[in-house]
Formats: sequence, structure tokens, C-alpha cells
Amino acid sequence: MTPEPTPPGGGLHCLVTGATGYIGGRLVPELLTAGHRVRALARSPLALRDHAWTDRAEVVRGDVTDAASVAAAMDGIDVAYYLVHALGTGKGFEETDRRAARIFGEQARAAGVRRIVYLGGLTPAGVPERELSPHLRSRAEVGRILLDSGVPTTVLRAAVIIGSGSASFEMLRYLTERLPVMITPRWVRTRIQPVAVRDVLRALTASAGMPPDINRTFDIGGPDVLTYREMMLRYAAVAGLPRRLILPVPVLTPRLSALWVGLVTPVPGALARPLAESLRHEVVCRENDIARHVPEVPGHPLDFDTSVALALRRVREARVTTRWSSASVPGTPSDPLPTDPDWAGGSLYTDERERTVDAPVEELWRVVESIGGENGWYSFPLGWAVRGHLDRLAGGVGLRRGRRDATRLRIGDSLDFWRVEEIEPGRLLRLRAEMRLPGLAWLELRCEPLGERRARYRQRALFHPHGLLGQAYWWSVAPFHAFVFGGMVRNITRAAAAGAGEPERSDGARKAGRASDRGTPPSAP
Repeated sequence: MTPEPTPPGGGLHCLVTGATGYIGGRLVPELLTAGHRVRALARSPLALRDHAWTDRAEVVRGDVTDAASVAAAMDGIDVAYYLVHALGTGKGFEETDRRAARIFGEQARAAGVRRIVYLGGLTPAGVPERELSPHLRSRAEVGRILLDSGVPTTVLRAAVIIGSGSASFEMLRYLTERLPVMITPRWVRTRIQPVAVRDVLRALTASAGMPPDINRTFDIGGPDVLTYREMMLRYAAVAGLPRRLILPVPVLTPRLSALWVGLVTPVPGALARPLAESLRHEVVCRENDIARHVPEVPGHPLDFDTSVALALRRVREARVTTRWSSASVPGTPSDPLPTDPDWAGGSLYTDERERTVDAPVEELWRVVESIGGENGWYSFPLGWAVRGHLDRLAGGVGLRRGRRDATRLRIGDSLDFWRVEEIEPGRLLRLRAEMRLPGLAWLELRCEPLGERRARYRQRALFHPHGLLGQAYWWSVAPFHAFVFGGMVRNITRAAAAGAGEPERSDGARKAGRASDRGTPPSAP
């Protein structure tokens, strides 16, 4: 079969949904490199501002559950990529996925889109759909809805995707590295056909040019079929770790498996459970017809060991472009920081502190931008650890998401249980809390030059409580402000002074204790 003819003027015009996510954020530059024009749909376009490809793509605001915004985004589009799902949003996620897929298909047909491309999950052969995990069942249903939309559709079905920053890879990596001896669920004996993220992106990019008579699913996988146990053992070998002792037991239910995964890995329970449930059944490709449409590349598809080695190299070289946590965690607040000084949204409490340091502002900014992850939070480590554990017990992400890059941040990055809401290099870092809270919280870190060798560090924590519970939370943590936020100010400035080779000298800290309204004393998120 021959591909569709390329429209005049070069490549196709592609719409990519889920551009803030793991796959979508990597697909956009692949499509641009292939000569296509790209429009990226995002609920928060600002989250894509610092991506290297943003100036070469069009970014529009929209939500796949909003028909009007989808219709506007479809205007003039040749190929529409559907790379979103409602996984982890609660019990109603299947209905949300169903409704979004119908809207997407209807609007694509109305706009005259030539092809839809969807990345779904590989389902086991011979297993009735009702017996599948809700996650796999929903993925399969979304694929059917798009295939029935009246628009030629390519549904790619993958099992475990191996790549730096993928949830499946992070789960495999942390389980193997942290547990030399492990008691595991029965699903470690399940046969799986993993696939490298590079091969997934190749298949997605090539799917744009499929002939108009193609409307079907394609299984995509690497050359190896392995049990999860074999994957862990081979990961250990590639990573240079001692051989792991793995003891499967029959008593770990999917819920207990998710708790086990959530305890050991950075993957939160809301995501760990569907991943674990999806491993109950064998997921192996039943055909390789996609090879007819993907240009041959020597050495591809990559084998498992090569995929792991490449992913580990990117992790160690801090070249992870997107992570599973790139998209906001479902259920966490996304409200931007209110900028109106007379904000009428209720109590907005602040804790403000500042300190002058004998160090260039560049050195102070270096310390600020490297905060979090393995570098820590510069104060009361036990307190931060306890807060992280409490967040995970409440179903939150805790501190284990870490950082995408050890020294550089960009807007939209996850940073432990925060997300970068704004960054002005050398001047401002604003973080929005994604921990479980009875309210909304932000943390601002500012650097101001005071000459060639001096700078001022300003720090502001803000909290907008929700109801009585929020007020109670506010007062319960207030006694710890001096330890947490005061310690941060002291230690960040000390680190900057040490980096500059100067003894630290302080003009003192402004006493915390302002609230933006009603004169209420401050508290901390």
C-alpha cells in the first residue's frame, strides 16, 4: 500500500493532544522533524512554554471533554493524535474517557480530519473484556469509539513502554534497584512484550501517512517476550547490580500490589494500581502488521536490554525530556496564583521572609533552581520526609517524584509534591502544591541583585484554605514555620555564600506573620 499523498506546502497538519504528557511531549518534536506542522492542545498552554520545540509549534488551549475547544483545535487539521486518558481520576474515569473519545471522534469527522491516531493498551488474547482491568477495558473501549467515528483511525496497542521517565520504566527501575530480595505478586510470572519508547514514537509518526482505507488496530512490541521477573533480572544485569532474589507469592491482591509498588517506587497508588492490574494477564503481540507502514531502520525494534541501557544513560546524563509525571496529577489543584493584591477569593495567608547574602545573584539562583529531589529542601529533613509519607498515605504523590533534571527546571516540571508554575531564570521560581491539602498552596523563591557580589533572597509561602478543615490545617502546621521556612532561608543563603567562597552575612529576616486579609496570622502549606 502507498501512503496518502502529502498536501501542498510540505507535511501534514497534525493536532497532538496530551502534549504535556510523557508520549505527547516527545511526539511533537518527532513530527516536526518529519516535516509536519503541529498544533498542540493543552488545558494549560503555559505548561509548554519552556519546551525546546514550542517556538516551532502552535499551542492552543482546550480540553478533550469540551466540544467547542476540540472543534476549534480541529480546524484545518489533517491528522489528529489522541494521547490522553483519565487514568487515576477516580471511579468515574471510564465514563470520562468514553465521553472524551466520542467528542473527539465527532469533532474530527465534522472538521474533515483525514486520520485519527490513538495509542492504547495491548489486551490479552482470549480474555473477555469484562475480566480485564478497568484501565485496559477503558483503553479498548476508547479505541473502538474512535474506530467507529467515521474517520479512518489507527489504533496502536502497546504493553510496557521502556524509556527514561515512563511510569512502567520507573516502576521496574525502582523495584529492581531498591529490593535485592523481594516478595512479589503472582503477576511477576506474566509474559509481557515490552517496547522501546523510540519504537513507539516511530510507529506514531509513521501512522500519519497511512492510506485512507486503513481503519484498524495494530499491535506494537519489541523482539523480546519476557515475564516481569525476567525483566527485573535483566534490568539488574544491564544496570550492573547483583542478581536479585525474587519470590512470588499468591496472597498479594491488586490493591496490596499497588500499595507495595507505591511504597517502593515514586509511582503513586492512583497510577500504580491500574498498572499492576494490567499485568494480571499475558500481553503479547498477535501480529506485526505495523511493519508494513513503518520505515525500516537498522537495529529496530530495539531489544529489551538495549532499551534499558539507553533509558539508564539518559537518566544518568540528566537528559530525560519528559516523565510520567509531566502531566498534572489528576485531582490536584491547577488554579494559578491569584495576582490581585485585593483578591476576593477569601483568606490568602502568607509567610514572607528575606535575607541578604554576600554572593552574586547567579550563585543564589543556582542554589534556588537546584532545590528538591536528591538535593533536598534545605531545612528540617525529617519534617519534609514525614509530610511526604503522610501525603502518600492520603493517596498523594509524596516526595518521590523527585526532579526531571538535577540542576535545571522548566515550567510544568514536577518537583517532589510541587509543580513549577512559573520560572523567570535568575529571578523567580514559583511552585504550586500538588500534595493532598484542604486548600491551595504556593511557594515563591525570588533572587534580587544588590550589586556585583551581593544579593537578596525573598521567600513567600501562600495558602488559601478551603473551609473549616483548611483553617484547622493552617493552625496545626503554624508552629513548624520557623523550622521549615526559616531554615530554608538560612540554609539557601548559606549554600549560596559557600558556593561563592564568601562567609555568610545577614541583614536579618523579616518576621513572618502577614495575611492578605483580615489581619490573620500566617501559616504554611
